[in-house]
Amino acid sequence: MAFISTPEPADDFLEQNRAPAGHIPNFVTLFAARPDVYDAWKQLNGAIKANMDLRRYELVTLAAATALKSSYCSLAHGQVLADKFYSDTEVAALVVEPPADPVDRAVMAFARKVALAADTVTSSDVEDLRALGLSDEDVLDIVLAAAARSFFSKTLDATGTTPDAAFRNLPSSLAEALTVGRPID
Repeated sequence: MAFISTPEPADDFLEQNRAPAGHIPNFVTLFAARPDVYDAWKQLNGAIKANMDLRRYELVTLAAATALKSSYCSLAHGQVLADKFYSDTEVAALVVEPPADPVDRAVMAFARKVALAADTVTSSDVEDLRALGLSDEDVLDIVLAAAARSFFSKTLDATGTTPDAAFRNLPSSLAEALTVGRPID
């Protein structure tokens, strides 16, 4: 599963972090070595997510995850988009094609830029988002979500933590499109 060994996690940590589908995610086992970091991650990510529309949060997260070639995060957040907002085909297309909606397209492009080359973001990039009706707070939320995704995706990939076998239950075309890096466990 991972390149590093982690101590046997306490049962209560595993149970407290069991996925809604009933399995223990591979990333939970990884973070069992540093439960305080995982708790801080949940708090940070929850605070970021609380300030955003869920659909936009998931689009930003998917954009950052696919740019970073994080299969784990692409699969997880692509699944949310497919469950709540789009068809499987539409989500699969978001991996390689910009969305038709100009705001969504700009938001996803900006999130990719933040994830891959934040040092190249310019005031013009922000002005382009403002011109589409986004507030400075909206822009900050996109930056926070993309930057936070970078932390989580890079942590999983650098430790060799593979996406959960449960992702094999996704429709094959969706799973294939969202597997942009490490293969499913």
